Amino acid sequence: MRLLRVGRPGQERPVVRTPEGGCFDLSPLTDDIGPAFLAADGIARTADALAAGDLPATGISGERIGAPVARPGALLCVGQNYAAHAAESGSAPPAEPILFYKGPSTVVGPTDEIRIPRGARRTDWEVELAVVIGRTARYLGPDDDPLDHVAGYALSDDVSERAFQLERSGGQWSKGKSCETFNPLGPWLVTPDEIPDPQNLTLRSWVNGEARQDSTTADMIFPVAELIRHLSQFLTLEPGDIINTGTPEGVALSGRFPYLSEGDTVELEIEGLGRQRSRCVAWNEEVAAAK
Repeated sequence: MRLLRVGRPGQERPVVRTPEGGCFDLSPLTDDIGPAFLAADGIARTADALAAGDLPATGISGERIGAPVARPGALLCVGQNYAAHAAESGSAPPAEPILFYKGPSTVVGPTDEIRIPRGARRTDWEVELAVVIGRTARYLGPDDDPLDHVAGYALSDDVSERAFQLERSGGQWSKGKSCETFNPLGPWLVTPDEIPDPQNLTLRSWVNGEARQDSTTADMIFPVAELIRHLSQFLTLEPGDIINTGTPEGVALSGRFPYLSEGDTVELEIEGLGRQRSRCVAWNEEVAAAK
């Protein structure tokens, strides 16, 4: 199944799309797709309702697609999780996962604008596999299966302002990661039955139609299951939390490509998880007030 939210920002309605392409209204089950819905076994209830024919068909043509998860409780990000990206960043592969946070206000839809923040000089793109937590995970042991705690997967862009991240960090990366609109997500939350192996997905990105990244999740240093198990030793993962699992090589930080500017278009794709297309705009008071 593919869960999505359609409509104007702040007025999205929940929809489920079947592998065959049919779309069904999720409103009989929930007002929205968010932490409370996932905590209440929402994925299983959606599957049961579909099988029983309890959800009315709906159309979504021409409607804006929002982020597939409403206001996540935590947006956890893993840095330098591909060896080639660590190398292009000038770093050795990490000995254990690097963790940083993004603010929930970064999360926007897959075709929403990316606002380049005031004072930015080095805005960058990062195609990533996002993991959405569906069941609470804490202190997972060797006999636990971390993937049992996954509600689904999504396409994510961990947009970064490198000047804030590296030159003004104060020792931590979140300043360069948490500007509003800095995490386009979606179009869909795809359930694990459609993604049996999260370590076998192709990731790609383009800027203004020119190829940038082309890799596979098989090249992760720390696979998805290991990331979930590791993070559960340090914090409690709760339904609706999102883990961005790192980006492969091919970003502007490498020095091979220019950073993003007003008017640029960023496109991302992950096999089975859909495609994004975001236009970059300069931040200003009028733009911010209109959103």
